[in-house]
Amino acid sequence: METRQQERGQGHLRTGLLDPEPLTEVDEEMVSEVDLYNTVTDEEREEILSELTKLEEEISTLRQVLASKEKHHSDLKAKLGITPLSELKQNFNRSWYDMQTSTAYKKTSETLSTAGQKTSAAFTTLGTAISRKFGDMRNSPSFKSFEEKVESTVSNIKQTKVGSQGGGGSFEEVLSSAAHASAQETPSNNLSESSDHERTC
Repeated sequence: METRQQERGQGHLRTGLLDPEPLTEVDEEMVSEVDLYNTVTDEEREEILSELTKLEEEISTLRQVLASKEKHHSDLKAKLGITPLSELKQNFNRSWYDMQTSTAYKKTSETLSTAGQKTSAAFTTLGTAISRKFGDMRNSPSFKSFEEKVESTVSNIKQTKVGSQGGGGSFEEVLSSAAHASAQETPSNNLSESSDHERTC
């Protein structure tokens, strides 16, 4: 084994740091025997183990004390009538209050309020414009003509119904006669009549 290591050492000198030969089992064993991280003496190791044991015992004791304190804490709360649910509610209310008083919440609230006011103003303006257009439309000759025709049709239906009560006509007949009367009074018939009247004059 020593001759092999000596050959390898000389090989490193000849070929540099790279060795063309792979590690053998003997080389791997030699490397695993050297523990670079564990440079502790036996005495130091015993001291460390002793300290570790003491710390584990202290941690165990502290856990027991903490469990005892937590039990006492929950018993006192139970005597006061504080349940986990009421505690959760109280925490939620406190968190909600903290959030509402935060700067980010206030800025967001102000932004949303401003946006709501602008949206409301936009809808008001839109409603006013629609109302104005609808008013203009109602005052237009076309709408007045349509309105007159509806009134005339309703009037004809009422007259026919009143007249048919003595004659015994059905609602369908009244509706049919009103539609027929309305069709005779359409603007195209009126235009053709006025055109004929102009020709004869």
